[in-house]
Amino acid sequence: MLHLQSPTAARWLRQVDAHLEEVLIDHAHCEKKAAGTALNLIFHYVEDAELCREMTAIVNEELEHFHMVLDLLQRRGIRFRRLKPSQYGRKLNDLVRKQEPQRAVDRLLVAGLIEARSCERFQQLAEHVEDPELAAFYRGLFESEARHHATYTRLATHFAPEDSVMNRLDELAAAEAAIIAEGEDLPRMHS
Repeated sequence: MLHLQSPTAARWLRQVDAHLEEVLIDHAHCEKKAAGTALNLIFHYVEDAELCREMTAIVNEELEHFHMVLDLLQRRGIRFRRLKPSQYGRKLNDLVRKQEPQRAVDRLLVAGLIEARSCERFQQLAEHVEDPELAAFYRGLFESEARHHATYTRLATHFAPEDSVMNRLDELAAAEAAIIAEGEDLPRMHS
């Protein structure tokens, strides 16, 4: 369903255990970036009414999640602050083709893969953390991230035939798996 070609490695859960505060702060930044991505797609593909409506719903939901993470941080006495981002999103976005309509397909599929990886990581967190509030929080976010992934993948078919979209999704998912396997030293949602 999520089109991921690799599971999260135990290395990431060790990063979470050692640096949970940073991962939570980064999660807030990820929600903000996800809202920005959806809003940016509205600006670029304004002629696609369905895409605009779907992206509006995603913008609203991602901003709601952003506020939920900010509230979680506040309850835990963690100050929201700037963090150096992981290179995950940049590396995926570097794979986006430059010419339309391939660019639209890739932008939507990359956004969908990021949502899929977030969904998978939220499930990992819900099962891994011992804190009941945090486990419930991440279980609650799982469904919306999976829905966002499906929405982005479906909307890519507005710009290319479904078989072409699914072939490209397989290519990008393989690249995503390689990026996530490479990992990063920074403890982030997508490190």
